[in-house]
Parts: sequence; structure tokens; C-alpha cells
Amino acid sequence: MVMERLRRYAGNLVDSAVRRGFENPTLKRFLDMSTERHWRAKAQISPNPLLRQGEKFYSQNDEDGIVSAILKRINIDRGVFVEYGCGDGLENNTIQLLMRGWSGVWIGGADLNVRIPTSSRTLQFEHEWVTLYNCVELMKRGIGKIGATKINLVSMDLDGNDFFFAKAILEQGFDPDVFIVEYNGKFPPPIRFTIDYDPAYNWSGGDYFGASLQSFVDLFESFGFRLICCNVTGANAFFVAGRHADLFADVPKETETLFMPPDYNWFVRRGHSPDPRSIEYFLGRNRDGRQ
Repeated sequence: MVMERLRRYAGNLVDSAVRRGFENPTLKRFLDMSTERHWRAKAQISPNPLLRQGEKFYSQNDEDGIVSAILKRINIDRGVFVEYGCGDGLENNTIQLLMRGWSGVWIGGADLNVRIPTSSRTLQFEHEWVTLYNCVELMKRGIGKIGATKINLVSMDLDGNDFFFAKAILEQGFDPDVFIVEYNGKFPPPIRFTIDYDPAYNWSGGDYFGASLQSFVDLFESFGFRLICCNVTGANAFFVAGRHADLFADVPKETETLFMPPDYNWFVRRGHSPDPRSIEYFLGRNRDGRQ
């Protein structure tokens, strides 16, 4: 018992020292620079020209640059966005668009660290927990408040039921120029994977979340969208409406080529820790992929 307490105490001391080390501004800057060099090296050897234009400004990773490159090709200078999972408003995929004169709607259950005037016609925040039964209504309500009728870009990053929400939006006839979704990079193409819908889902930190890239490709292709990029960390996939497909003739069409594996915790481990439910999902399928 005494030895166990000593080992636990020593382990806590080591954990505390490591945490303090990572909080050191000089070390954090070094890690940031190392990460950026690592990402740029990966992007530069990619056959996808869009990935090579990735940049981080207010997005979590390189999404800002990819969004800008896509919008330049489809010739949209200003438009309307909707972002599900906007975080606290200080880091997401649409802050840069807001700064470029776009208007839009943020949707999510987290509190914002940004004050939005209640009368704003530029940005509305629908502060609610998103479910399959309110995901479309929240968007409609938000764009109504800013006087918009058309949506140019949808970004979705809710760490869980994203596949079901995206499907509901598309089934309601919404046809944005660009649709960004978070995919589960633990499952490369051609693997199809989706979690079971759960309105109370909370991500545990493991690999049981969202849907695989192939599952998203199947969904979006059925509505006429084309996959054109995955960001360098293997977190976000970018789709464009079929009417713009000809503008991306130099972008590889193969899902396997566009796929980027998870690279968001590369100092510690590759991707998320395994969750038994992810494996159980496949155990419940027939060999032909059906439940």
C-alpha cells in the first residue's frame, strides 16, 4: 500500500512537471513552429493543389486557407454562412468570412466569448443543444433573423451526430455552394462507419464519434456534391455542389487520394484512443456491410 502511494505520488509529480513544461511560452512556441513545419511538409507533397494553400488564421488548423482557395475558384466574394459547433467564437471556420464581409449564423450549445448585438443583421447565435429534431429549424430561424434566403457555406463540427444533421439539411433541399464536415479519420476509405444516433451524445475523447470519410462521400454524392479536399490534420472534409465541379478539374477525384489520416495529436499518439463501441459496430455487420 505504501509503495503504491509512493508510485502514485511520483507519477503525479511527473505529470505536473510535464504540464508545466508544455505551458512554458517558449516551449509552446517551439511546438507550434514544429507543428506548422510538419503540416506544411505534408501539404507540399500532396497531389491536391487546394491542400497546399491551407493556412491558419482563426480556424483550428489550416481550414482558413482551404476555404479561401475554394471560394476564389467559385467566385464568391461575400455570402452567407452557417456554422454548427462554433465553439466559444474565438476559433472556428467562419470567423475569417465574417471579417471579409459575410453574414451568417453560429449554432451550438457552448457559451460565446464574443458579444453579439441582439439587433445584429450580420451574425446571429442560436444557443441551443443541437439534435436531429431542431438542427434544420435552428438554421432556418437564424438565417431569417439576418434576412437571408440563400446559404453559401455550411460548416459542421459537433463531434458526434454530424452525419445525421448533414443528411437532414440536404434532405430539406438546402444546396450550399460549400459544405464542410468533420469526419472520423480513424477509418480510411473504403470503410463505412457511423455512430448510432444519440440526441444526448457527448464525445468521450475516443474514436467512437461521427462518421468515416467514405460514409460522408456516399451521402454527399447522392445529393450531387463532390469531395475536393481533406485538411492536413485529417479532421475536416470539403465538398462543393455539383454545379462547381468543373472548376476543380485539377483536383484528384479518388477518395483514397484525397483522404488525410488523423494528425491532431501527433506529439502523443496517432489519432484518438480506441473505443470498444467502434469495434462493436463492425461486429454487428454482415460481410457485405449490411446490419
